[in-house]
Amino acid sequence: MIVVQAAAAGDVFDSSPGRARQALGSIEATGRQALAELRRVLDAIRPAASQPPPPAPPARLTQLDALLSQVRGTGLAVTLRTEGAAEDLPTGIDTSAYRIVQEALTNTLKHARATTAEVALVFHPHELIIDIIDDGQPASPPADSAPHPGRGIIGMHERAALYGGSLTAAPRPQGGFQVHTRFPLPPQGSSP
Repeated sequence: MIVVQAAAAGDVFDSSPGRARQALGSIEATGRQALAELRRVLDAIRPAASQPPPPAPPARLTQLDALLSQVRGTGLAVTLRTEGAAEDLPTGIDTSAYRIVQEALTNTLKHARATTAEVALVFHPHELIIDIIDDGQPASPPADSAPHPGRGIIGMHERAALYGGSLTAAPRPQGGFQVHTRFPLPPQGSSP
């Protein structure tokens, strides 16, 4: 995310200093978050003599506003649409859903040359559906027509499959790209 934000700042540095400053602010916030996570990992690997701080809570869908704000700082206009309510969402699904949205938006920033993106979350009693759609174009045409998923897409597939879900990631016929994810949810009242 930091590299993408730095590239965005460089692209608009002369023409739009305000947008460049926004991107630099996002770089600072993302860097601080990454350093805090790295410190937690290092503390777990080599614990200090003193009592280590409690681990940070996992990323959750309730933190999407902060993520979308960071993405907007790069110049991508991203919106969030939510239907239904996230009641008793299991922690693993909640974290995986957040990370899928994060990876899809990172891919949009890195590869799509998009100007807009939409994140849609639809909560049904037994299913969570997530769509991330952008209006971008591929950075360069593929040499052949066979799909070549990157590590990010593979990771998103694995996160969905871990909880019995499914994920598709593909160009849309009308242009842009879509990541579509479905997570089955346990019946309400069962343990998450």
